[in-house]
Amino acid sequence: MSSVAFKVLSTVNAPYGTNLSAEQLASKIFDFASVENFDASAFSFYSEVKVELQHQFLDEMEIDYGTASEIAKKFSQLAGYPLALSA
Repeated sequence: MSSVAFKVLSTVNAPYGTNLSAEQLASKIFDFASVENFDASAFSFYSEVKVELQHQFLDEMEIDYGTASEIAKKFSQLAGYPLALSA
C-alpha cells in the first residue's frame, strides 16, 4: 500500500471503524450513489482528508477530477458548507 493510500485510509477508516481498501474507497468516491446513500466513508474523504492528499489519491487511483468534483459538490450541498473539491 502506498503512503498516500495509507494516510487517506487512516483518516477515512478510523472514525467509522471500517476497513476499506484503497480500491473500495476509490469506487465509493467515484460513485454518485454514495451521495444518495449518505455514505460516511465517501463524505469523510471529501470533508476530512487534506485537499493535497485528495488530489494525490485521485491521481494514484486514476479517478477523473471532474467526476470527483461533481460528487464533492453534491456532498457539499447536503452538508451545507463548501468542500475543497467542490469549488
